[in-house]
Amino acid sequence: MTMAPPKPSAAPAVPSVGPRPASLGVPARPPGRTDPAERRTLVVGRGISLQGTVADAERLVVEGTVESQMIQAAELFVAGTGVFKGEVEVEDAEIAGAFDGTITARGSLTIRATGKITGVARCRKLSVEEGGQLSGRMEMLTEGTSPAPARMPAPAEA
Repeated sequence: MTMAPPKPSAAPAVPSVGPRPASLGVPARPPGRTDPAERRTLVVGRGISLQGTVADAERLVVEGTVESQMIQAAELFVAGTGVFKGEVEVEDAEIAGAFDGTITARGSLTIRATGKITGVARCRKLSVEEGGQLSGRMEMLTEGTSPAPARMPAPAEA
């Protein structure tokens, strides 16, 4: 006598965890948009200090303290607990903490209500929330201009 396997009482069993894309747990997004979570991100956490040069980071998040001569990235975010001292050139920046130095944002610069920039700020688009502070020199970049170096040589006399 041969026994047939028991009949399932419901739909056939489907594995609950099937093949998934590389981004586990991340909901699908429209094609063509880069998820900020997929960018090469460096997070300097609260209570951590970093001195030096950062290379190849697309996004820099500062919750602690960063001191740098020159950082180039696509995005900079200084959290309310963060302090950045030095020079940075980015596409877009959002300052909710303290920034002391020279910041060049080829795109937009946003100073949050808790943010304070001391030094030189250059950008194409500026947004300052009520309470945000800027002490120093502000330069607006136009489409035809490129960011000037932080230290401009004295003009030569003819």
